[in-house]
Amino acid sequence: MRTLNLGILAHVDAGKTSLTERILFDAGVIDKLGSVDSGNTHTDSLELERQRGITIAAAVVSFAINDLTVNLIDTPGHPDFIAEVERVLQLLDAAVVVVSAVEGVQAQTRVLVRALQRLGIPFIFFINKIDRLGARYSAVLDEIASQLPVRPFAMSVVADAGSRLAKVEAIDMGQEPCFSKLCEALAVNDETLLNDYVLASDRLSTVRLKTAFADQVAKGLLHPALCGIAMNGLGVPALIAAVETLFPSRIPDPTGPIKGKIFKIERGWGGEKLAYLNLTSGSVMVRDHLDLPSGFAKVTSIQVFNEGRLEKASKVDAGRIAKIGGLANARIGDEVGSDRRLSSGFHFAPPTLETRILPRRPSDRAALWLAMQQLSEQDPLINLRTNADASEMFMSLYGEVQKEVIQARLLSDFGLDIVFEESTTICAERLLGTGSGLEVIFKEPNPFLATIGLRVEPKQEGTGNSFALEVEVGQMPVSFYRAVEETVFETLKSGVFGWQVIDCHVAMNAARHSSPSSTAADFRRLTPLVLATALSSAQTVVCEPIDHFRLEAPSAALTSILTLLAKCGSSTKEASIDCGIARLEGTIASSMIQSVQRQLPGLSSGTGLLENSFDHYASISGSQPSRPRSAANPFDRADYLQRIR
Repeated sequence: MRTLNLGILAHVDAGKTSLTERILFDAGVIDKLGSVDSGNTHTDSLELERQRGITIAAAVVSFAINDLTVNLIDTPGHPDFIAEVERVLQLLDAAVVVVSAVEGVQAQTRVLVRALQRLGIPFIFFINKIDRLGARYSAVLDEIASQLPVRPFAMSVVADAGSRLAKVEAIDMGQEPCFSKLCEALAVNDETLLNDYVLASDRLSTVRLKTAFADQVAKGLLHPALCGIAMNGLGVPALIAAVETLFPSRIPDPTGPIKGKIFKIERGWGGEKLAYLNLTSGSVMVRDHLDLPSGFAKVTSIQVFNEGRLEKASKVDAGRIAKIGGLANARIGDEVGSDRRLSSGFHFAPPTLETRILPRRPSDRAALWLAMQQLSEQDPLINLRTNADASEMFMSLYGEVQKEVIQARLLSDFGLDIVFEESTTICAERLLGTGSGLEVIFKEPNPFLATIGLRVEPKQEGTGNSFALEVEVGQMPVSFYRAVEETVFETLKSGVFGWQVIDCHVAMNAARHSSPSSTAADFRRLTPLVLATALSSAQTVVCEPIDHFRLEAPSAALTSILTLLAKCGSSTKEASIDCGIARLEGTIASSMIQSVQRQLPGLSSGTGLLENSFDHYASISGSQPSRPRSAANPFDRADYLQRIR
């Protein structure tokens, strides 16, 4: 049976969860529609989600469309929970990007589309809420084409948009003018079809065009755009049909070797760890032992998502998503099976804010640490850490809403009342040159039974960190190389000045062990010292995060707003005035965004709108700010050796 992992993605409040609810209803998975306002939707299962009316955690529902099994994954729309989307993207075969017919293309829409295209995931647009006052289907299509690097193709015709009488009709590809428009759209990337369209139009049948259309959609060359109203189901049947016929599906092999990925961790009623496993090959049964990066673990329970329900099972086959119990050391991102590969890294920017967490009652410090460790299992990007003497706790953030959610979860789930200090900006370090380090076995001052040589070199901006072997793999046990690789990525989290090192390639160019005395622990403990030497010789510079912003406000307030932006050190690249509305676009330091957001309402009589998203890191000139370390410091050899002993 064919399977498809389908993601529903959108900017917050575009109607993503309502669309998911309607798809499940139309597919026969649920017999009663819930609503976000009432807090009874099928996929928003957390109490906090129901209270706030927003999606915080990704939710999975499986159902069938004829011979196609769809694993539908509803994701958060708020940018503060982009980490959840990050994990889901790595599983998807295709996606539906929901856009509001009133608000149009928004900041999160741009971020999501860029990420989908980087990963080569095909997607279609669903323009929602065409019955709302101010809905503008054609204008939103133009926005999609002009503001996003995509080629949308309208598959719906709308009448009476912006009213309760709004109607949607699917286009007929075999009739004009749709037939000619489709031929022209397909001909851009199909020379044979172009020649036939110009010279032998009789060769162009509707069947051929539909086949070519599905092929170009699967390759990400065209992006169908449908519209409707998620709340009452208008246009949703056409969307379901497009999912079935236009997206590329897979036929998984349940008899093959076990392969899969853990993308979510949660705790059961008894506190046991439950891992969400997307199984792409093979079959897993209760009492099987799964090969994880941390070692083998025994499966104690299986729950499979099937026809809108979560069912207990003794076995899960490839193509399914299941909750697996018993994997005590499992982590988000773990590849399951012996044929593991490294994660491709971030598809979104890492968090750029950090805050200190304090319990209101000092006696709760130990309980808070344990609770935060459980939350960090569910969201590793919060980067929970302490200072050197473990007296303070820090976490990374995407935004202030994330603070409120974590505070509420700690109170409701763990009975802990906490406060946050004001958020500060997280910087990064980038290499200035190439450097190397070498420690040789049995040679002073190396106290470990291992030889490690590492070379570091800068990579292109935004490409992330990487690791490669430049030694003969067969000369040592594989576990020794794995220990070095894992420790390299861990050590890069604190560079010369204590910030995470970014866009760095590390190559292992020397390796030796002493059998049978050497252990993986020797390589784990020595790697930070060698890497610290390499980073010090290459030298690093501290970089601050820079955001891209779009600002709209009345033209009468333009002078005051430009003055504010200048004081905040922004760089305005584009400016225009249309119908009394000024539109500005440029870059600004992430640390100054909140200052602009606080002052904009007063300067624009409450009508100003600011969208921002991470753009790049820029070097800080002059004095380089440092960050306290949470672990032994390999840049201070004596202190490091004393601490690990």
